[in-house]
Amino acid sequence: QVQLVESGGGLVQAGGSLRVSCAASGSIFSIVAMAWHRQAPGKQRELVARISRSGRANYADSVKGRFTISRDNAKNTVDLQMNSLKPEDTAVYYCNAALIPYVAGPTLEYWGQGTQVTISS
Repeated sequence: QVQLVESGGGLVQAGGSLRVSCAASGSIFSIVAMAWHRQAPGKQRELVARISRSGRANYADSVKGRFTISRDNAKNTVDLQMNSLKPEDTAVYYCNAALIPYVAGPTLEYWGQGTQVTISS
C-alpha cells in the first residue's frame, strides 16, 4: 500500500504565498516522478508542475515564474512553493506520484486526497 498525504493548504490574500507539501509512504522502491495537479470548481483537473527523480521540473504556463516545485528523494516528499498568488489559483491541489513499489515492479500512479487552496481578492 502507498499513501500520499498533502498538507499546507489554506486561505491567503492575492499576492501572498503558500507552500503545500506531500509525503509518500508505504511500499516504495523508487519514485519516478512527482507532480502537483489542481482542480477548480467546474473545471477539469490540470497539471500544475512536475518534477523527475533527477530534479528536472516543468510547469503549466499559468504558474511559470510564480510556483516552484522541489522534491527530497531521501524523504519521498515533494513541495510546491506558490508565490504571487491570484484568485484564479483557487483550487484543490492534488499530489501525484509515479512510482515503482518493488524491485522490477511496474510503474504505478498514486494520488493524494487533495488540499484546498483559496486565494481571496
